[in-house]
Amino acid sequence: MPVAVHDELNVYASAEARFETAAQKLHLEEGVYRFLKYPDKEITVYIPVVLDSGHLEVFVGYRVLHSSVRGPGKGGIRFAPDVTLDEVRALAAWMTWKCAVVNIPFGGAKGGVICDPEKLSKSELERVTRRYTASLCDWFGPERDIPAPDIGTDEQTMAWVMDTYSMHVRHATTAVVTGKPLDLGGSRGRKEATGRGLMICCDKALKKFGLAPQNCRVIVQGFGNVGSQASLLMHQAGYRIIGIADVHGGFYNEKGIDIPKLHDWVYTQRKPLPDFPGGGEKTTAQEILFRPCDILMPAATENQITAQNAHRLDCRILCEGANGPTTSHADPIVAKKGIFVIPDILANAGGVTVSYFEWVQDRQGFFWREQEVNERLQDIMEQSFDQVVRYAETHDVDNRIAAYILAIDRVARALKLRGFYA
Repeated sequence: MPVAVHDELNVYASAEARFETAAQKLHLEEGVYRFLKYPDKEITVYIPVVLDSGHLEVFVGYRVLHSSVRGPGKGGIRFAPDVTLDEVRALAAWMTWKCAVVNIPFGGAKGGVICDPEKLSKSELERVTRRYTASLCDWFGPERDIPAPDIGTDEQTMAWVMDTYSMHVRHATTAVVTGKPLDLGGSRGRKEATGRGLMICCDKALKKFGLAPQNCRVIVQGFGNVGSQASLLMHQAGYRIIGIADVHGGFYNEKGIDIPKLHDWVYTQRKPLPDFPGGGEKTTAQEILFRPCDILMPAATENQITAQNAHRLDCRILCEGANGPTTSHADPIVAKKGIFVIPDILANAGGVTVSYFEWVQDRQGFFWREQEVNERLQDIMEQSFDQVVRYAETHDVDNRIAAYILAIDRVARALKLRGFYA
């Protein structure tokens, strides 16, 4: 019986399905399985904010702490009109596994506020952020739960979070958030970190197949921070970017796209991506996924590749820049096509890795050169890639389930060593 589309697109169901498969492969004990399956905490807050018009609006916000077994929770705050508790649950769980895959001492968390940041003024966004933070001050903290930017939030949002928390605890606490401005304890290399991590994974995959970047055609869906930085770095490294799209549309050009000029067009001139002159054949954000390429990088939002369209993929490597761009129901179709998948909990872990570096630097009060940040990131991403591929071969599973097995195994071992407080 075909799966109902709305069931397939539930991101928490996808996260659970992969967890179930990996847990079975690991033969987890029932108690440990149940402990790791469910979040530690789920908090819903109602945020009253007086808008610029004088109208009182009440926004709904969430924070989910999935695990603190290996360290404090770590995860972004998302401002979007379609935020749901299930989405936040899934993203929190993915953060637990992501941190474990790259072996950094964090658990997973995630937050979100149901709002449209495009329709709020800067002062309204500040009030939403500060009230959300104030409601969660007892849960946040450098040793408890450390937020970061996500869709609809940025380094300015994190500065407001840091300041609000600091006012409540009566001292400056830079390590309570990551993704901050450099002047407030941010880390060099953080802006490019997720994109750089994606490129490192692609470099490793090409070596595995004996390919060179110069002969590699890349399509990127999404041109926010992740997609734009990955595109810039890969273009500089010699990859040929032949397709780019964002929510407004995009284009496909077999000859390659001038990414630095496109980045200037979108981020300096503030013009719509699809209007970029000389971009190539116009296409949509969805259709760009099915054009022929060597590397396909969905770096936008969840649920882009589904059981309904996965058969149309025409790539050799699928490198997931977004969280959950492929549904669990699409996984067997992708596997059957022989596509080498670099799963999200490995591929886009460069961001949380450099967030970890930022947290370490804040706690030390000593900051690293950008070259040092990038070298340490490369070391961690390359080791993690090799470990996932090795687990895939050892357990005779695909790379995604191998990443889950590696992550769950690490968290389960930490849990058993700690024991159960009663």
